[in-house]
Amino acid sequence: MDKYPDQKRAVQYLYPPVDPFDQRMIDVGQGHRVYVEQCGNPDGIPVVVLHGGPGGGCSPAMRRYFDPSVYRVVLFDQRGCGRSRPHASVADNTTWHLVADIERIRTLLEIDEWIAFGGSWGATLALIYAQTHPDRVTHLVLRGVFLMTQAELDWFYGGGAGKFWPEIWSKFVSPIPEDERDDLIAAYHRRLFSGNLMEETRFGRIWSAWENALASIHSHGMTGESPGDYARAFARLENHYFQNAGFLDQDGQILAQMGRISHIPGFIVQGRYDMICPPASAYRLSELWPNSELKMVRNAGHALSEPGISSELVRIMDRIGEQLR
Repeated sequence: MDKYPDQKRAVQYLYPPVDPFDQRMIDVGQGHRVYVEQCGNPDGIPVVVLHGGPGGGCSPAMRRYFDPSVYRVVLFDQRGCGRSRPHASVADNTTWHLVADIERIRTLLEIDEWIAFGGSWGATLALIYAQTHPDRVTHLVLRGVFLMTQAELDWFYGGGAGKFWPEIWSKFVSPIPEDERDDLIAAYHRRLFSGNLMEETRFGRIWSAWENALASIHSHGMTGESPGDYARAFARLENHYFQNAGFLDQDGQILAQMGRISHIPGFIVQGRYDMICPPASAYRLSELWPNSELKMVRNAGHALSEPGISSELVRIMDRIGEQLR
């Protein structure tokens, strides 16, 4: 019998919360200290969880996709967000610093190789990490694929998604003068890095609210106001990365380098109605990755918490666990 007969009730199949058996701050250099935690089975199959954003931070809910008797789960807050310090800092904070941080964590924890599990920006980072260190990744499990391309940024910050959510898009655009609206990422960048804490927090909340409003397929466009510290850090980091095209050498770099990881088994879980990261990216990725499986989840958007997405991720991790045990 199918373990997940009703995706609407998928939340009941998530593993119960487990407390970390190890929590620490790791000095990764350049003045940054990164929060790292481990939970589950200390002798289990290692998996590193890469959160979204950039700037989202990890949460206890992210532990619930893994059987705690099977997996040794490693979560960390990327530079500048969550419990990592300095908070909201973009100094020495690039994709390549994060890739180096992942390797430092792996080495310090004496892990030879692990599964990389990530969604949205976490999927981006998982792919780039694997392409940089293909001998350290056994499997890739990705959700809500984002490939850090200009086309994806144009979709979300250039009006594409706004055509589906015009009333919410108006709230995102209206605080910006008309003569700056041709490049909203740059316009928000000026305000998120103005040096005025109140202005940075105000625009951080507006930036974050636009994304949060579109995350779930069940959204009515109304979201509660994010705490100021969180919204400012999330918006500054995300904007910093997008303003710099993810610090990649070329547009489309991830797809161009898929040959480096063609041997790694991959699983892609994508919401059919993902407004933030449209399914075209996940489909294109799967076309260039013969060793991958793509699952388009109907009646699902972008959020990790979507029931259909949750059930697929639990199913995949259970399947991998059975294969590797």
